[in-house]
Amino acid sequence: MTLTLGSTSFQADGGIPVRHTCDGQDVSPPLAWSGLPANAKSLVLIVDDPDAPDPAAPKMTWVHWILYNLPPVAGGLAEGVAARNLPPGTRQGLNDWQRTGYGGPCPPIGRHRYFHKLFALDVLLPDLHQPTKAVLEKSMRGHILAHTELIGHYQRGR
Repeated sequence: MTLTLGSTSFQADGGIPVRHTCDGQDVSPPLAWSGLPANAKSLVLIVDDPDAPDPAAPKMTWVHWILYNLPPVAGGLAEGVAARNLPPGTRQGLNDWQRTGYGGPCPPIGRHRYFHKLFALDVLLPDLHQPTKAVLEKSMRGHILAHTELIGHYQRGR
C-alpha cells in the first residue's frame, strides 16, 4: 500500500475553501490518511507555503501548522480540530506566527500553494518542546518510512 493523504474540503491541486483561511473561519481542513507502513510508530504533519510572500518572487517557506507524534491508528483529523481534541500523544510545533495550532492561508499577494505533508516515522519522537519546522525535520532524519503530500491553492479575493 502507498501512503495517501486527502481532504473532503478540497481536491489535490484544487482550491482551498475560504472557511480554512484568514478570510473565513480560519479552521483546519478535515484530513484523512491511509496506506501507512505496518511498522510506523508515529506520524508528522507539516503544512507550509513555499511561495511566501509573493509567488512571482518567493523568499521563504511560511509554516502554517506542525503536529508530531500523531498515533498511526488515528486515521485523520476532523475539521477545525482543537488542541484538546487532537489524538492522544500528539504534540504541536510552532508555526511562523510563533504559536501552536493551525493558521490558515492568508497570502499577501498572488496565488499560493499550500503543502500538507504527512510523514510516517519508525519512532516516537521525544518531547521537542514546541519545535520549529527545522528542529522537527532534524529530529526526523533517518526515521522516515513514507511520505505523501496534499497540495491546495489559495488566492485572496480583493
